[in-house]
Amino acid sequence: MLHIRKTLLVRDIVTSEMGRSADHPIVRAVGLAVIGNPFAGKYVEDLTELFEAGRTVGERLMPDLVGLLRRSPVSYGKGAIVGVDGEFEHGGACIHPMLGKPMRAAVGGGKAVIPSNVKIAACGAALDVPLSHKDDSWSFDHFDTITVSMPGAPRPDEIVVVLVVADGGRLHPRCGNAPR
Repeated sequence: MLHIRKTLLVRDIVTSEMGRSADHPIVRAVGLAVIGNPFAGKYVEDLTELFEAGRTVGERLMPDLVGLLRRSPVSYGKGAIVGVDGEFEHGGACIHPMLGKPMRAAVGGGKAVIPSNVKIAACGAALDVPLSHKDDSWSFDHFDTITVSMPGAPRPDEIVVVLVVADGGRLHPRCGNAPR
């Protein structure tokens, strides 16, 4: 049974870079959910419970995240921070097999792979979550990263599941026209 100890929603609005204002701000919305890790401290073969947990977190948080954007979502990313009594695979189980479906449903598509990052870390650790365009894996203008952390988590027997959506790419992209 999934237990979410706490959640945090963050709205990051980027309005200028290097003194140059944007034509329109880029909004990135982040949702973090702290869940109990039923497999902390032990090896188990079947991680289905964590697959289901990822899906449930996505279904609960994605509508709120999309609602924080000013325009339609165009990019996304996901991640997990596993408490020190867990293993890397526990984070992967939360974000890979089933989380993608509610993320894609909320952003209205999602042909591209959802970029991700997982790590094992102590309470308060930061995670760099990559973002890319939801339908075009080669849209260089949408390659981005946001660094997030959850105060007071993860405890050793917890996992922080992270979801990110954005209504634009980088503020002043200039790498997309480079020769390939």
